[in-house]
Amino acid sequence: MKRFLCALAGCLCLLLPLMAQSNKLIKELESKRGALQKQIAESESLLQTTTKNVGSQLKGLAALTGQIEERKRYILAINSDMDAIDRELVSLERQLNQLQKELKDKKTKYAASVNYLYRNHTIQDKLLFIFSAQTLEQTYRRLRYVREYASYQRMQGEEIQKKQKQINDKRAELTEARKAKENLLKERENEKTTLERQEKEQKALVDSLRKKQRSLQSEINKKRKEANQLNARIDRLIAEEIEKARKRAEEEARREAAARKKAEKTESPSAAKPKAKPLEAYTMNKADRELSGSFASNRGKLPVPVTGPYIITSHYGEYTVPGLRGVKLDNKGIDIQAKPGAQARAVFNGKVAAVFQLNGLFNILVRHGAYISVYCNLSTASVKADDTVKTGQTLGTIFSDGADGGRTVLHFQLRREKEKLNPEPWLNR
Repeated sequence: MKRFLCALAGCLCLLLPLMAQSNKLIKELESKRGALQKQIAESESLLQTTTKNVGSQLKGLAALTGQIEERKRYILAINSDMDAIDRELVSLERQLNQLQKELKDKKTKYAASVNYLYRNHTIQDKLLFIFSAQTLEQTYRRLRYVREYASYQRMQGEEIQKKQKQINDKRAELTEARKAKENLLKERENEKTTLERQEKEQKALVDSLRKKQRSLQSEINKKRKEANQLNARIDRLIAEEIEKARKRAEEEARREAAARKKAEKTESPSAAKPKAKPLEAYTMNKADRELSGSFASNRGKLPVPVTGPYIITSHYGEYTVPGLRGVKLDNKGIDIQAKPGAQARAVFNGKVAAVFQLNGLFNILVRHGAYISVYCNLSTASVKADDTVKTGQTLGTIFSDGADGGRTVLHFQLRREKEKLNPEPWLNR
């Protein structure tokens, strides 16, 4: 009997943690989705275009396309959350059915025990049962049985009440999950409506630009020339930085070789001198190697290199502008539009390799061992060459174009020595 009661109490303890799981899941989904929703809402203010020239319209198209991509990403997140809630609803239904089955079983057993007591309810019946035993030991066992049966019946009644409460709680969880799903459905429909409107705006902009094909091609050629000029300067500075790192590594190797040689002479001056080993071809010293490893392990965790709301308006690599025939762009990094006054910030610990100006704007290179992050299009720089910087530290103010409604765009690149990397997979978005 005691074993049975302990097992019953154990089952109740196992069921209790399940009651809060659904609420926790819904809150976690809402929290993750809320961050995306906030990002979209704040970035909508970046879509305003005050001028109608080709250059401004092309940038406006890029911003609008970026916003559309963010909204599609948000709709995908809603779909994923709905799938998770659907799975949770199935689980809750299964748990509720199990609880109802257990409650029915308990009620059946309780009814049987009540009927038994009803048939043997008098004190005389109980005394007769106890004292009709043939031995003293049997008398004691029957006495203990009568007491435990009464305790068992009382616990059964309590368990039925607790099980009923669990069922009520589970029904409340089901109601909350269904309500969350209904809200998600409404939110998805609203987002789809907004997406359709933005896609119409995008088409109108493309149509307008298509009519200005000659001016558009001229603007793109101008942008390509400026980008080539900037990238050539960056490539040259990175090549210089790689050479500096190589020299530091060689110097460290020479010091280590000299230290070993001195130690060998001290330990056995009379021993035969071993043949000197040639220096290895080092490209980084120990500190740079450690920083490189730390940077690489943070792939996907680096902060976005701008403060405040943002839109990625141009992605890495060569691509065409949808709807514009013959318009091909090539980006060695990504372009991130932010609000006027936004700051560029370091994505990781490192040392400022170079600060240079081009066309009146500042550009900053930060070295993280073998990796180099590049921040372009700054109106001011708050660091100088050889400064040590920390993750998230402000590097300067991003330039806001007064002739284009204050459009504020950071051009960001990421390199591993001379190799150009796509920065997006490295950022925590």
